[in-house]
Amino acid sequence: MGMPSGTELLIIFGIIVLLFGAKKIPDLAKGLGKGIKNFKEEMKDDSKEVASDEPKKVESSEEVASTETPKNTTTQA
Repeated sequence: MGMPSGTELLIIFGIIVLLFGAKKIPDLAKGLGKGIKNFKEEMKDDSKEVASDEPKKVESSEEVASTETPKNTTTQA
């Protein structure tokens, strides 16, 4: 199942025109374009924030195990 051929694209476009009308299609395309533009801008902003954050120190499992106290300890008097 690959890309639709020319005839299939014309049929799809015809259905879209019937559903939305010829006057609404430019408005829909404009809204879609603005949405994609905003999404790309937000992705760039997020990547800048991640790049500017300091890298966090990751503790190894050995360090974590040595600092934990046993849970089932009993004290004898």
